[in-house]
Amino acid sequence: MKVPESVISMQLAANGDAGHAWLARLPRMVEELCEHWSLTVLGPAFEGGCVAFVAPGVRADGARVVLKAGFVDDETEHEADALALWNGNGAVRLLDADPQRGALLLERLEPGTSLETHGDRDAAIGIACSLLRRLHVPAPAGHRFQQVGAVARDWADTFSGKYRAAGRPFPDHLLRRAIEVCEGLAGDTETCTMANRDLHLGNILAAQREPWLVIDPKPLVGDPAFDAGHLIRSLLPERIVKTDMIRLISRVAQGLDVSPQRVNEWVFVRSIENALWTASTGMGEVQWDVACAEAALD
Repeated sequence: MKVPESVISMQLAANGDAGHAWLARLPRMVEELCEHWSLTVLGPAFEGGCVAFVAPGVRADGARVVLKAGFVDDETEHEADALALWNGNGAVRLLDADPQRGALLLERLEPGTSLETHGDRDAAIGIACSLLRRLHVPAPAGHRFQQVGAVARDWADTFSGKYRAAGRPFPDHLLRRAIEVCEGLAGDTETCTMANRDLHLGNILAAQREPWLVIDPKPLVGDPAFDAGHLIRSLLPERIVKTDMIRLISRVAQGLDVSPQRVNEWVFVRSIENALWTASTGMGEVQWDVACAEAALD
């Protein structure tokens, strides 16, 4: 069983000894899951992801499925709950789950090409926004999902310490503004809409049951504009031009029927958060994130 290099690199950089231990357990875990679900893994794991082992398989009854085994953390632990709530409406259908192992059995999306390959970028953005709006359903009573406002509160409280530990990787005024914006975003504790930390065109695949379906959600509950922060960042080119970002923010905000100002704030703070994460893990350079944050300053 070959684990993609992107998964190995991410686990070692982001999770250290725990990630190393998870990688060591993974082959045996996959064997146990195959036995548990009467499943045969077909061919190599899918490339492109970095947080989980994901591979095509076939069950004893001939059903074509996907096995996903991931490292369980606060971003991934409720993926199965979100997929069960959506029940295939705009997202890949969950067939079964093993929460103890962090494993999911999913329907196979075929042909499975990503929305990134769409020839019309504006149409692709429209498709992504349409799917996101379908996934913005009310969270059920008694849900266990993390609150978007709580994430913003945590960032407001921890950015300064992470900034100093990372060697002050960008100008102080960006840090001060990020904390200020996060404190404002943390005040929204009433919104109970499902949100997604990791929506981008690569996580939308062509399927037969519907033309396009979302995969790999990192679910939260709160401000639906939160989703746009990562989506917009994933759509920006290497060289960021402020006027282009403004147009993109307006386009996505309209597509999601949310406030452009709120989208702008999420683009800004998610850029700062990612710059701090990158600096702390050594997984690349921070210049692009800093340029993104500067372009998003109002």
